[in-house]
Amino acid sequence: MIRLSQTGVYLIDGKQLVSDPAQAVQLAGRPVSQAEAVRGTMAYGILQAHNHSGDMQQLRLRFDSLTSHDITYVGIIQTARASGMTRFPMPYVLTNCHNSLCAVGGTINQDDHVFALSAARKYGGVYVPPNLAVIHSFNREMMAGCGRMILGSDSHTRYGALGTLAVGEGGGELAKQLVGRTYDIACPQVVCVYLHGAPRPGVGPQDVALAICGAVYACGYVKNRVMEFVGPGVASLPMDFRNGMDVMTTETTCWSSIWITDERTREYLALHGREEDYKPLAPAPIAYYDGCVEVDLSKVESMIALPMHPSHAMPIRELLANPVEILRDCQERVNAQTSGAKIDLVSKVHDDGVWVEQAVIAGCSGGIFDNLCAAADILRGGSIGNGAFSLSVYPDSMPSYQQLMRNGVLGDLTAAGAIVRECFCGPCFGAGDTPANGELSIRHTTRNFPNREGSKPGEGQLSCVTLMDARSIAATARNGGRLTPAVDLDVAYREHPAAFDRAVYDKRVFFGFGQAEPETKLVFGPNIRDWPQLPALSEDALMRVCSYITDPVTTTDELIPSGDTSSYRSNPERLSEFALSRKDPGYVGRAKAVRAQEQQRASGQIDAEIARVYAALRPYAQPNPQAVNIGSVIFANKPGDGSAREQAASCQRVLGGCANLAREYATKRYRSNCINWGMPPLLTDDPAAFALGDWIFIPGLRSAVLAGMPEFPAYVIKPDGGVARITLRLDALTREERQIIADGCLINHYKNHREEETC
Repeated sequence: MIRLSQTGVYLIDGKQLVSDPAQAVQLAGRPVSQAEAVRGTMAYGILQAHNHSGDMQQLRLRFDSLTSHDITYVGIIQTARASGMTRFPMPYVLTNCHNSLCAVGGTINQDDHVFALSAARKYGGVYVPPNLAVIHSFNREMMAGCGRMILGSDSHTRYGALGTLAVGEGGGELAKQLVGRTYDIACPQVVCVYLHGAPRPGVGPQDVALAICGAVYACGYVKNRVMEFVGPGVASLPMDFRNGMDVMTTETTCWSSIWITDERTREYLALHGREEDYKPLAPAPIAYYDGCVEVDLSKVESMIALPMHPSHAMPIRELLANPVEILRDCQERVNAQTSGAKIDLVSKVHDDGVWVEQAVIAGCSGGIFDNLCAAADILRGGSIGNGAFSLSVYPDSMPSYQQLMRNGVLGDLTAAGAIVRECFCGPCFGAGDTPANGELSIRHTTRNFPNREGSKPGEGQLSCVTLMDARSIAATARNGGRLTPAVDLDVAYREHPAAFDRAVYDKRVFFGFGQAEPETKLVFGPNIRDWPQLPALSEDALMRVCSYITDPVTTTDELIPSGDTSSYRSNPERLSEFALSRKDPGYVGRAKAVRAQEQQRASGQIDAEIARVYAALRPYAQPNPQAVNIGSVIFANKPGDGSAREQAASCQRVLGGCANLAREYATKRYRSNCINWGMPPLLTDDPAAFALGDWIFIPGLRSAVLAGMPEFPAYVIKPDGGVARITLRLDALTREERQIIADGCLINHYKNHREEETC
């Protein structure tokens, strides 16, 4: 089904894959170097067109447009305002698809929406009202175009199937674009995803995406690389199928994605009134890739990703053949990484099947037009039953919703017992349809991370999510919750012509780019607060380990939970109270205690505990206690998988965090978030040298950061006064990144270096 190459490959005329350079030259019919062939990828051409450094090895990118949703845009705009922004220099789309429901009561959520509209008027932005479209569907319909680049503050910013190289990053990177700076990155490697064959009836985009994720995630095959989709199999896939696959590339930890474009791409853009945004994209006659993921679409089965990661993927057929053993293993893994409540997955096996209690089809991956049409074809004339099992569907945009009403699909779904809800991302991140305690939910959404569905194990609540395609979800729903792969059903899938009525947007969306109204006053709700003052990095640093996480991977959902907590997104101090609340409930208290010690130091007093630490250090270093910042640090083996939301880092910083410490960082975006909030992303090869509650002293940290030193000494001070020397590392940073850390955060950096701003 999927094969990974062990070497780089050449693609000849978009058809033939070879690994031998001599064979590549022979097939090309002319001499060609690897360096020339590298420039033959689609990704290289798009990056070159957007690069402002003059050096294709060290890119400085400017994007064509930006996009954010209502968990992230307030913080971005506040950061950019504090950094001198007076207008949006490129189209900036502000959507309201994440916290449009009143998760915690009060006016919090709508206050943010009112703020966003006032910001769109003042600075010249695009404002998409609540429940009109989810973020990525709006951008597919209205903003993506062939050869463009889009930067979004959501990790699933992926529009590669429409010829757009899109990147999901933390808010700091969008703030940089808003003040005229660039997105700086070493030129990423490019991996070829070669598709051939065609999917069987009943196989959908989530099936293919999960199969790919299962093959590449654990080995890091595409980590921080571009996935470039080519091959004859692309032609067999409708655009919604491609879009559904493409958005899931985020779960592989790739940096971005791009697809060849064709007549179907042109037709999609023409349908949306933007045929002029089409141009053919294809690799050069000879192109070199740093790896290849070869996918035989005809062999992909109905898939399931077991809790708690999209990469825990297998054919549903395999699970049903050995359910007790597989679910017991999964259950043990889930319970081992969950504090508090435990789950019993084995109990889902009864009455000659595996049974689930809830199903959801939603968001930018699941709620797209073709998926809901296929689900309706399966459910037409059937019933989900009147037991505990439920099915909710969330169309991805109002134009899609409108056509689904007109063609009868929504009627077929509701007639079978499904509940049709608003255009909302809620169940994808824990702000809607949270299952009951102990329940198992099947979802066509993007992620099934720990507690992302909204449960709170520390309060005795734990449910789990598996990921499946809408087609298999509908098949399962037709059987009342009995897990059923769609390929097992004989379904007459209908042709459902798509349609797009732009008037839905023209009547409600505020299109203000290029029409800034500087006199407009921003509307601040009572929960919208400015960022607190953050200190610059002192020459030496003293930090206490306030959380020590040994899980193989730590997601941003664990660092700062999503769901109802996101309602406090515009209040940095209040949101910080939830940091690590479901993973390490004691963290906030420990971090606050260290922050109080720093406040005491800043006022000219040295806490007795700090004095004992310096006494223990005396044989090894002679720092000035009054001049050394005191902060907290989190250690995790591999933090940052998942969401791009910068709060995973900013909450630590608000609580007095001064660094992150890890074996490695799961994603570039989380590492960037740490940097933009003034926390050096430190690395260690010896985490056993320190423990929770230990102090770490780093002499000359500021100088080491500014000089770009790859490693430097540090000292671990144990509670009993023992001291051990360790070595810490810091991977390569750009000059500006080093200065941001030294200045204490991005806001401080721009205040300190306003003369360098270009906008």
